[in-house]
Amino acid sequence: MAMSAGDQESELLSGFQPPFEHFATRALHVGQEPEQWTSMAVVPPISLSTTFKQSAPGKHAGFEYSRSGNPTRNCLEKAIAAVDGAKYSLAFASGLATTMTIAHLLKSGDNIICMNDVYGGTNRYFCKVASEMGLETSLVDCTSLKCLDAAIKPNTKLVWIETPTNPMMSVTDIKACAETVHKHGDIILVVDNTFMSAYFQRPLALGADICMYSATKYMNGHSDVVMGLASMNRDDLYERLKFLQNAIGAVPSPFDCYMCNRGLKTLALRMKQHFKNAVIVAQFLEADPRVEKVIFPGLPSHPQYKLMKQQCTGSSGMMVFLIKGGLKNAETFLQNLKLFALAESLGGYESLAEHPAIMTHASVLKKDRDMLGISDTLIRLSIGLEDVADIIEDLRQALKAAHPNVITPVEKSNKSLRN
Repeated sequence: MAMSAGDQESELLSGFQPPFEHFATRALHVGQEPEQWTSMAVVPPISLSTTFKQSAPGKHAGFEYSRSGNPTRNCLEKAIAAVDGAKYSLAFASGLATTMTIAHLLKSGDNIICMNDVYGGTNRYFCKVASEMGLETSLVDCTSLKCLDAAIKPNTKLVWIETPTNPMMSVTDIKACAETVHKHGDIILVVDNTFMSAYFQRPLALGADICMYSATKYMNGHSDVVMGLASMNRDDLYERLKFLQNAIGAVPSPFDCYMCNRGLKTLALRMKQHFKNAVIVAQFLEADPRVEKVIFPGLPSHPQYKLMKQQCTGSSGMMVFLIKGGLKNAETFLQNLKLFALAESLGGYESLAEHPAIMTHASVLKKDRDMLGISDTLIRLSIGLEDVADIIEDLRQALKAAHPNVITPVEKSNKSLRN
């Protein structure tokens, strides 16, 4: 007997690893203890003071200057470490500030292996900024362990991967990658976990040395904070990055830390709904004749779906699809969206759509975009928390505007009913 649509959806949502234990409880309570405040405030206050009184020269109560440490930032960092299954976490002014600070662990002449399909800003930083400081970057397809292993050189000191990648949604086996990297000695493996959030994937448990985020996205989840995060278990990495956090000074404001800490409290609820909505939307797009291809790691059609189920507890609301036709069709589709905002960024409560080749990945060389498949017809979606029927209707009417001469079976049936 064939499964109903509801049964199919339930199977897709339940086929991943079980949720991490106590996740929501830790997100709500770790680092938030009222006893740390003289007022016993249940919600951590925003500590705006830039400096802190000392009882004697060099003797303080844990805080000296807000760049070096701040009570509100401490609360956030403790909570992030807890949900990441980490010993330590550090907050930075942005995702790229986090990347820059991690790069300062290296010295001139060191080699960085970076996944060839990454966020355009990461590519730009390593290839056009870090290179000016004497760091060498090799762009490598890290989904292939053979390619990764062959690319490691005596001066390789850092390997940087995203999984799933931005924008092509390729998935890397983090555990196998860690084993490959670490057999070559003390090479730091960083996993950009932005697309998944701590709720769906824990890179540190799979062998990564540093798990980083653009917290601007899912970890905050409300499109109102720009921030970066890095979590780690190694004492030496924490001490070095803590020093650099203070020495470089790319720290977030107390208010932004408060906002991100607040957003974290609904992370578990938000990610469950993002996943549920995304599964339904991806199935809709796969069935639409105006769509060439859908790439969503939460569907069995994804080539690394089995790997996703092995290392993740679910999938986020991120997907890309190829619209049939050319650039004009893609632009018409994007210009006719009403519920979706045509905007960069991702991972907020609202649905967003963008054109990677023109927007987020315009800084990537065209030859590299062509090699990766970032074509004129590739569209990236961040599926939000709206009613999924409204999301689908918006996509349907925009697809119809892009291909007015194509009538789907559903549209044909609806027309017959009206007649």
